[in-house]
Amino acid sequence: MLRRAIDLFNTKGYDATSIGDLAKELGLTKSAIYHHVASKEALLSAALDEALDGLTTAVRTATSAAPGTSALQRLRTATEESVQILLDHLPAVTLLLRVRGNSAVELEALTRRRLIGDELATLVRAAVDEGSLRADIPPEVISRLLFGTVNSLVEWYRPGGPVDPTLLARWVTGVVFDGLGRPDGPATVGGT
Repeated sequence: MLRRAIDLFNTKGYDATSIGDLAKELGLTKSAIYHHVASKEALLSAALDEALDGLTTAVRTATSAAPGTSALQRLRTATEESVQILLDHLPAVTLLLRVRGNSAVELEALTRRRLIGDELATLVRAAVDEGSLRADIPPEVISRLLFGTVNSLVEWYRPGGPVDPTLLARWVTGVVFDGLGRPDGPATVGGT
């Protein structure tokens, strides 16, 4: 039921989707739906929790890495794990990225999302402080750029397509932290 609700919310929009729409999609009556969930908002809450719980775990696991793990490595891990969570829970994360704060459930989701961003910015700041990242860009901006890059995947990644999700997580992390230069050595500019 939750999977179908998420699909409908993403397709029609949360506000435009009714419990009647979900019942029709599932071949059930509205009362059968209400036997399993209290409300449409409860479905939205469960969907957003799915996305937020995974992302929170990814960032918190990275922040609490073993002593001696560099801030840069923790940040790389958080980024790679966030990509993997996004790919594993693509419909729920897509829905999360579309909420605008139109209800208490959406406001709570936005607050949780900001907290994840704050934790990521703390990791960025630690990587800057240890000299692993450039210091001329504010950590909050770097954090937003990281999340923006990861979040952009919802626009083009398709499960079952030609791009393996585990490889994609590594590729995104590699490009973000290592750039687009050749991994086997520096590329020459202008043939020199």
